[in-house]
Amino acid sequence: MALSFRFWRLNLLPKPSLSHLQTTLKALKPLKQKLSPICSLPMSSSSLNSLNSHLSVSKNPTFSEPHNPTACPQDDLVVLGIETSCDDTAAAVVRGNGEILSQVVSSQADLLAQYGGVAPKMAEEAHLQVIDQVVQEALDKAKLTERNLSAIAVTVGPGLGLCLRVGVRKARKIAGSFNLPIIGVHHMEAHALVARLNERELQFPFMALLISGGHNLLVLARDLGQYIQLGTTIDDAIGEAYDKTAKWLGLDLRRSGGPAIEELAREGDAKSIKFSTPMKQHKDCNFSYAGLKTQVRLAIESKNINATIPISSASSEDRRTRADIAASFQRVAVLHLEERCERAIEWALKIEPSVKYLVVSGGVASNQYVRARLDQVVQRNSLRLVCPPPSLCTDNGVMVAWTGIENFRMGRFDPPPPADEPEDIVYDLRPRWPLGEEYVEGRSEARSMKTARIHPSLTSMIQASSQQQP
Repeated sequence: MALSFRFWRLNLLPKPSLSHLQTTLKALKPLKQKLSPICSLPMSSSSLNSLNSHLSVSKNPTFSEPHNPTACPQDDLVVLGIETSCDDTAAAVVRGNGEILSQVVSSQADLLAQYGGVAPKMAEEAHLQVIDQVVQEALDKAKLTERNLSAIAVTVGPGLGLCLRVGVRKARKIAGSFNLPIIGVHHMEAHALVARLNERELQFPFMALLISGGHNLLVLARDLGQYIQLGTTIDDAIGEAYDKTAKWLGLDLRRSGGPAIEELAREGDAKSIKFSTPMKQHKDCNFSYAGLKTQVRLAIESKNINATIPISSASSEDRRTRADIAASFQRVAVLHLEERCERAIEWALKIEPSVKYLVVSGGVASNQYVRARLDQVVQRNSLRLVCPPPSLCTDNGVMVAWTGIENFRMGRFDPPPPADEPEDIVYDLRPRWPLGEEYVEGRSEARSMKTARIHPSLTSMIQASSQQQP
């Protein structure tokens, strides 16, 4: 039974019953047999022993590589990644050497425009309608079938529970049917690690700023699975502020608020409206965009802007006013990022003086103005800015597959689920799932953060698992 718990360290399923544990134990033998074709090598007894050691998390928190990597060449891994944490249905197939064999994303842009944001139940329905097609298209584009896969990686949190469930159910169905190991992926870790797919010089430790519609997060990545949270949002994320501002300005939300604001802002005067920079009085690295949103809404109301009139139909004077608001908002929103990053770099270098990189990822990292401003910040601090390509900044299956590969190499995965798993099983999803442990100096003195934690942080779970190994 102790061996079984070793595989349940990510607790992807509900707490197992005795009968379920027996089923899991039975799955371990087929798992070893299934992994043999992955390596494209005969499985000698010595190779099998190496594989057994590869399946366990190292007792050392730094987590070493598998003892005998030649027994299972990393380049031979082929992982399917599935992402359904919010409003995009995505799947991709990635090889262990970083080759992207396929990438498919089904956007919910029309729903976003219709509802002015993400409506969880509608988003779930949209995922259900396309998940089978998206996964099949990813396999077809890769010219592979499920039998060619080494493992399935799927986002289990954080995100919208209704949406996460769609991806996890699909992943477990494939894994159970084809006897494949399954890797539960942390959405924010995936955003941070995808930078390592293209930037092979990016080694631990490094810093990461993860910015999207639902998250603002500053972390120090000390090693795979070892993260220190330097700052997070205490209310709304920057992407949410972009989306709401775009909606209030009557912009086209089918391409999301960020790109629409950035484009309009180029026409405006960024200093025409004096918005206050958030949290100037708090000397930490946390973020707040709720107050800035209120400032923007009041400014729009004072200018008598009618959001029901789309920007394409606005008069030249009205358009100029909207552009000034967009530019002024963007300047202050990004200035807030800059100030927090400056302080976070100072803290990170105290902890890990060898840090050389700041990774900026997440949907808002596609914004060229954001990149240009943050590049100035890292240059002032003698660091280097690393941003994934725009297609890998927004939610995608590649980042999930690649994170699955990195964790699979460390033995962090679960055995194949039962092929006859009940349809109504309740999955242990993680809508609120911190990535790292909070840095003591980073605790916010501002109003309370959204601290409801269904799960402990990924970092603490991995550390606890390594300490429990016999």
